[in-house]
Amino acid sequence: MELSDTNRKIIDAIIKKAQKVCPGSLELIGVYGSVCTGDIHEKSDLDLLILINDDLGWKLSDGFILDDKGIGYDIYCTNWKMLEEEAACGHAHLAKLMDSEIVYASGHTAVRRVSELKSRAENILKSEKRFVCAENMIKEAKRIYADAMLAETMAKARMCAFGCISLLLDAVMVGNGKYFHKGIKRTFEELDGISLPDCFINNIYRIVTASEMEELRESLTVLLRATAAYAKRDRVKEQPSESNISGTYEEMFSNWRNKMAEAAERDDVFSSFMNMASLQFMMDEIAEEVALGQIPVMDNYNPADLAGNAENFDEALHKYLQEYKKAGICPKHYADVDEFVGSYLDC
Repeated sequence: MELSDTNRKIIDAIIKKAQKVCPGSLELIGVYGSVCTGDIHEKSDLDLLILINDDLGWKLSDGFILDDKGIGYDIYCTNWKMLEEEAACGHAHLAKLMDSEIVYASGHTAVRRVSELKSRAENILKSEKRFVCAENMIKEAKRIYADAMLAETMAKARMCAFGCISLLLDAVMVGNGKYFHKGIKRTFEELDGISLPDCFINNIYRIVTASEMEELRESLTVLLRATAAYAKRDRVKEQPSESNISGTYEEMFSNWRNKMAEAAERDDVFSSFMNMASLQFMMDEIAEEVALGQIPVMDNYNPADLAGNAENFDEALHKYLQEYKKAGICPKHYADVDEFVGSYLDC
């Protein structure tokens, strides 16, 4: 490819240093970024994929500034593990892997392996797996969002907002089967024409221009909520059957049913809350994969009526039992322990 004299000299220097200090460590060098996208200007640096295969290769890493040009350069190495992680599409900044034009290679094996990793990433971006990647990014954004809500200074809140924005941008891109080819200044240009959450860009601007903590937190909440709603998909769920819910009713009964009545007797509001919420959590978890009818549990929680909570628990458990029956499952009941032992051992 066509490179400036400066860029060619830098690449040649990396190759010569590899031969000198770590022979056999350098797999290949690829060029990506503004040189490839045509977004180059007089102060553009050089984005390189410098792929190494052992720890000696880290000796090639360096950072420097050319005073005559006023440009800083970062000679950053990447090993195979890092490139494989990039191929898993855990973020949307995949240009190093996907766009690099190879200008040096130690052999065909390295080129073939990079090509295979590109194909792996391409397949994820074309498949349902991309939605799982996007969901994982949103989950991480929610974790950082909690830190933003707890931040004691505006500087800390802004750094948390930065983390959330970065992850949500990545989630939207990967969810659309795309990745970022260019730098930060082209972010919104690259979002143009793809499906976005409601007021996505406006909400980001509200965050980055916020001057008060309350405004930043409110805007971040709106952004995260809109992106999570946007990314939520209607999954094709399994119908309830013996293979996917058998034993769960008995487990719910065993874990919490009698504890609800006990909590009411002892006026133990904490236990009442935790047991009832545990039932809701287990039902919700099952409902993520199985097409159950809606069974609200915590909608009916009342901290001032623990006996009523026990009744509502039983009502929810009864509704779940109906799902059991629809699936043709009978809960296991025994008259006494001897009957259980006889049945348990008769196998």
